[in-house]
This record gives sequence, structure tokens and C-alpha cells, in this order.
Amino acid sequence: MRMKQTMRSRLTLALMVMLLVFITAACGSATNSNSNANTNTNTEVKGGNNAASSNTDSAQAGQNDTKNNAGDSASTAATVYPLTVKDVTGKELTFQKAPERIITLLPSETEIVYAIGAGTALVGVDDYSNYPKEAAAITKIGSMDADIEKIVSLKPELVLASYTMGQAVVDKLRSLGIQVYATDPKNYDGVMDKIKQIGAILNKSTEAEAVTAHMADVREQVVNAVKDAPKPNVYLEFSPGWTVGKGEFLDELITLAGGTNIATNAGWYEIDPEAVVKSNPEDIIYASMTLKEGEKNPILTAIETRPGWNTINAIKNKQVFEVDQDPLTRVGPRLAEGLLEVAKKLHPDLIH
Repeated sequence: MRMKQTMRSRLTLALMVMLLVFITAACGSATNSNSNANTNTNTEVKGGNNAASSNTDSAQAGQNDTKNNAGDSASTAATVYPLTVKDVTGKELTFQKAPERIITLLPSETEIVYAIGAGTALVGVDDYSNYPKEAAAITKIGSMDADIEKIVSLKPELVLASYTMGQAVVDKLRSLGIQVYATDPKNYDGVMDKIKQIGAILNKSTEAEAVTAHMADVREQVVNAVKDAPKPNVYLEFSPGWTVGKGEFLDELITLAGGTNIATNAGWYEIDPEAVVKSNPEDIIYASMTLKEGEKNPILTAIETRPGWNTINAIKNKQVFEVDQDPLTRVGPRLAEGLLEVAKKLHPDLIH
């Protein structure tokens, strides 16, 4: 009995490690809602004429409430240093100038730095940073098990990270005196706020404003297009056997795209196949995966072969759609592309 319990514990641990590696690779900040779901976090900015100021609903976990002491919340003028900010952990960071040596621990943060025109400041990125193509030439520092020694040797002036996905690494780097700005956005607005805040830190507020304006435009386009349409029940599988429910950005993404998420639990969790059958979704969305030539996506294989799933309307009516994994699951500028692609699958007659 003890041996069976031990084997069962090891298997559970292995499955959880595999899931965390997948989320790190794809999302950059897909988080366990149990750790942050009831946390109201303020991200503060102190300095003159700094961008990234907006009032968001602080009742939603992981949302950033960015404040500007000068009261000029609409400004995209050059950042005035010294600049003091507070990240999702409550840690205050002060910058005397725009950081010129940056390391990113997540693909989403790499994409943000490039999108706001600060890519030349990158000296290290995580192993999964594959966009834009220029990221391939940057020194790799590992993934969840980031190489601390290599990071220190690169002498970063700023490290961008997710605290939930990399708490141990963040804490270790901070203990070594390295500036780490950690975030964990829980929704679309939170992602835009993060981009604006990083723009302020890097003296790229104008560029960050342009990026987030595009994201806002895409959201408005989608919401207006589907506002009067029926809201189909949707099942989303982002990793084999795993879905996402309330309190996370992907749940909101389904709603914005004109669907209703059948996942009723909070956060990221392993599915109950029978519960999905009972919910009988009209559409199924699943994430693409990096595969060898000729290999079939294991998520699709699972969807097609689970007992009883052939009775689900989405499968009977061939409403099962693959969506590009990276824009769908990374909390960066391309989340707008993920939103648009999901909306096109759910409402092809309204969004082209």
C-alpha cells in the first residue's frame, strides 16, 4: 500500500512539473489561481510625467492599479528619472535611468521589449523565447530552472519575470541585488497595463502606448462584432487534459470573443472528461503544439479518443478548432492576435 501511494505521489508530481513547463513555454504567465486569486495588488509609479497610468478594477486579482504622483495620467512624455515603481509582489524598484541591459525570463516579456523598440537592450532571454526571430540570437538563460550564474554574469540592470511561475528564481536574484520587475496579469487590461509600465521603466512610453492602443482597437473590433450574436458554449484545452476557468485571462478571452467558457472552476486545472461531456460544448478550441514532422497534436488525439466524447455537439458538427499556441497563451502584445483568432473560429460569419 505504501509503495502504491509513493508511486501515485511521484506520478502526480511529474504531471504537475510537465504542466508548469508547458505553461512557462507558452504563456509566460499562466498562473495557479490559488496563489493569487484573492490578492489585490497595486503597482505604483513615482516620478514626473510618466506614462502607464490608468485606473483598473483593483478587486480583480493580479490587476495593476498604476498611479502617477504628478497626476498626468494621459502623458506619454519621456520618463523622468529617478523612477520608482512597485511590482505585483509589492517590491519597490528605483531606476536612475532607463535600463540598458535586460534579461527576460518569459517569452511574453521578450515580445514586449521588442514590441516597444527596446530589443537592443536584451542581453539574455529564456529558452522558449522564439518571437520575434531576432530573439534567437540572444543568449539563453534557461527556463523555469533559470541559470542563476549565467544571469549574474550578464550583469543585467533589469530582469522581467512572472512571480507565480518563477518565485524561487525571482527571490534568489533579488537576494543577489538584481532588480527584478515581476508581474502576473489576470486579464486583457492587466496585460496592457503591464506593457505601459514596462514602457515607462524603459523610457518607451510612446511606443508602449501605440502597442496597447492597437490591442484596445482589436478588442473593440471583436466585442462590437459579436455583441448581438449568440454566445456558444466553448471548451478550451491548452495542454493535454488541462483547461482554464474563472479568474484567468484565457477565460476572459473566450468571453470577449463571443463565447461562454464551460469551465466553471477557478484557475488552471485538469479536466473531468465526463463533466465536459455533460456540458456538451458547441465549440472546442485547442492550442497548437510544437511537433515533429508528421506527428499529430496530442491534444486533438485526446479529444477524438476520449470515451463518450463522440456525442459532444462540437465533435459531431466538426466545430473543433486549433489556434496558434503562442499568441493565445502569452500575456504580451500578440494576445490581441489570439483574441482575434478565437473570435474568427467562434463567429466566422462576423469576423473575417
